[in-house]
Amino acid sequence: MAAPELVDREVVYRGKLITVHRDTLRQPDGRTVVREVVDHPDSVAVVTLDGQGRVLLLRQYRHPVGAELWELPAGLLDRPDEPMLAAARRELAEETGCAARDWHTLVDLHTTPGMTGERVRVFLARDVRPAEGEHERDADEGELETRWTPLDEAVREVRTGRITNALAVAGLLAAVVSRSTGFTDLRPAEE
Repeated sequence: MAAPELVDREVVYRGKLITVHRDTLRQPDGRTVVREVVDHPDSVAVVTLDGQGRVLLLRQYRHPVGAELWELPAGLLDRPDEPMLAAARRELAEETGCAARDWHTLVDLHTTPGMTGERVRVFLARDVRPAEGEHERDADEGELETRWTPLDEAVREVRTGRITNALAVAGLLAAVVSRSTGFTDLRPAEE
């Protein structure tokens, strides 16, 4: 299938974090269609498992949904040329005070491909320990409550609708699948 041709792009809004543009596309059959697109930085998330098979979750208020959500440690790729793994290590330390010795790529996803090209890489971090040094949280993160939860219980929370954050859902389900194979099918973190 041939991709549509971009005919016109109009910036509708440019903010601190996102840009919204309206694209006019010419379909292979000659028709034109308009798509509104949100440009948003790519991001990373971390499924952090301890030696007891528990996952580290945090609760954060999310204004667009008007609720506190249980999530994975996560953050934007908003530092120039910062590799994804370095960003994941940084976010884990900043949000939870934890570090890990064993890192793998767990899953990649597009969060909402109908409106944004944002790509997220979810890492699996194991062999957890306290992070060294001081790590400062971003001011907009506020107070984050953390909890260690057995992985199977976290998956039950996904299935019952208690955990709805897309990165957490994808990461937790991928972690359970990977655990079923003894974590032998994981990709390198540096990939």
